[in-house]
Amino acid sequence: MIVIRRLGLTAYPQALEQMRAHVAARAGNRATAADELWLTEHEPVFTLGFASRPEHLLDPGVIPVVGTERGGQVTYHGPGQAVAYLLLDLRRRKLGVRELVCRLERGIIDCLAGYRLTGLRKAGAPGIYVHPRIVDTASLAKIASIGLKVSGGLTWHGVAVNGCMDLHPFDRIDPCGLPGLRMTDICTEACTDFPAAAQVTSDLADRLGAALVAAIDG
Repeated sequence: MIVIRRLGLTAYPQALEQMRAHVAARAGNRATAADELWLTEHEPVFTLGFASRPEHLLDPGVIPVVGTERGGQVTYHGPGQAVAYLLLDLRRRKLGVRELVCRLERGIIDCLAGYRLTGLRKAGAPGIYVHPRIVDTASLAKIASIGLKVSGGLTWHGVAVNGCMDLHPFDRIDPCGLPGLRMTDICTEACTDFPAAAQVTSDLADRLGAALVAAIDG
């Protein structure tokens, strides 16, 4: 079973500290603590993975910058982006990190399919991509990011799917440390009615839960 917690709109620093505190407490109570999935949107923030390089933070302006212990490099979070944090015990579930990432990718792809979008994996570039609806480049556009931290078999951090959001802050960074990477969202690419952010968050939770069920409950 996974306990789902819907946090609404949160400030990233507070959510980060809550995750850290949760993982620290769970490390001393692994036998009975349940796996959890936290769902949220964040107030505008740039976050840095442990591999981030300062030159990829081009012009943050007034948007806060927060360093983290997750994998990956710099990204942006803001309202209209569905964020799911995975607080799992991989040892207890006998699940490896690579398999977990594959399941998360599957959940995101299934979520996008509900909006008639074909999510794609890209070799050497974690996350999920789509072919842009407005074709002015041969490159794929990134629509979802994955950044995890695993310590002692416990996971935190998670995934972010761009639902209906202001994409301009991505222009202030090299997203994921990749200059020129095009970012997009469901509203830009979908051929259906634009979904509300809460709907994307709910759909993402359902699809991630389905993708993880064999590992978590099986």
